[in-house]
Amino acid sequence: MKALVYTGSKTMEFKTVDDPAPAAGEALIRVRASGICGSDMHAWAGHDERRPAPLVLGHEAAGEIVGFGGAVRRVTVNPLVTCGKCEACIAGRDNLCSSRQIISMPPREGAFAELLAMPEGNLVNVPDSVALESAALCEPLACGWHAVRLARTALGGDLAQVRCLVLGGGAIGLGAALAFRAQGGRQVTIVEPNSSRRNRIIETEDIKCLKQADEHEMPDLVIDAVGIAATRASASKLVQPGGLIMHIGLGAAEGGLDIRRMTLQEVTFIGTYTYTMNDFEATAEAIFTGKLGKLSWIEKRPLKSGAQAFDDISTGQCAAPKIILQPA
Repeated sequence: MKALVYTGSKTMEFKTVDDPAPAAGEALIRVRASGICGSDMHAWAGHDERRPAPLVLGHEAAGEIVGFGGAVRRVTVNPLVTCGKCEACIAGRDNLCSSRQIISMPPREGAFAELLAMPEGNLVNVPDSVALESAALCEPLACGWHAVRLARTALGGDLAQVRCLVLGGGAIGLGAALAFRAQGGRQVTIVEPNSSRRNRIIETEDIKCLKQADEHEMPDLVIDAVGIAATRASASKLVQPGGLIMHIGLGAAEGGLDIRRMTLQEVTFIGTYTYTMNDFEATAEAIFTGKLGKLSWIEKRPLKSGAQAFDDISTGQCAAPKIILQPA
């Protein structure tokens, strides 16, 4: 098969690799759409020791399983493979599985390829009425869905009067804003410094999107979808006393939090990693029923041109919050 392979720092090659060999209980999927994630960008830049070259990246995927008799089953892929037996899995917190694996990280190759092997339990059927490039957004949008669900619980279960600020207008941040609305929130603002991306969000979604936050508003909930020192510092400064910071972004590991203010003002901080299978299925259903909008803010490109897509994202030349790569 053909695949886009990460071969070294800021280097991607489109080349022929071995087809995956599905294990027992796994399906072979012909990938039709796969999104570029911030973690893919982090690996491509040579900043993720968990993803050593050479490696097929990509974990936001949807495609088709061809069964006996030629029947086609359209699916979206939960890339997080868990054991189903540990304490976390039994408690419904499978994203915290002690032996979790995710495609695009050894030992599992990723989805920037023509074919992908995945356990059957990680697949959600996609209706014929839903485009597979929209279905591929289930993974990044599920991150925001999970974070908002945890925030809703921490804030007492009702988001109607909650003022929410999202830092970052990529797919994770935009997805969190859309999930906030879908789960009952009304007042949400995104901060996105890239003017092209900001305009794209304003044009495609009825969501307030600003270059920088209004320091006088003091939201009850701040969702950091970037995760670098600067955004953590902003979250610490802007959040309402007694408020909540949800931290999704994994941009950089250190710096930014104002621990003194968080302590004196009783600010709650919750780290949030990926999603549970229940979150993934709920996100898929929200996509299929239109609760997360038209999802028209993506940009589609051929997989063979993926190296250029990584370059364009890195240099800020891409207005779309998400680039979807298509093998064919």
